[in-house]
Amino acid sequence: MNWDRIEGNWKQFTGKVKQQWGKLTDDDLDVVEGRRTELIGKIQERYGIAKDEAERQVDNWIRNM
Repeated sequence: MNWDRIEGNWKQFTGKVKQQWGKLTDDDLDVVEGRRTELIGKIQERYGIAKDEAERQVDNWIRNM
């Protein structure tokens, strides 16, 4: 799966995102609006992890979709 598909269908993917990263709020997901960099930033913020780790988690999630 590629990010363009996720971005284009963001509302459909928000449930899966919340399932993977339960600390993200609906407001967080509204701000993200399908943008990968915003999602990585919100994961960093909520989980207190480094950008590299957040990117790795997002990349792994995309691969497993």
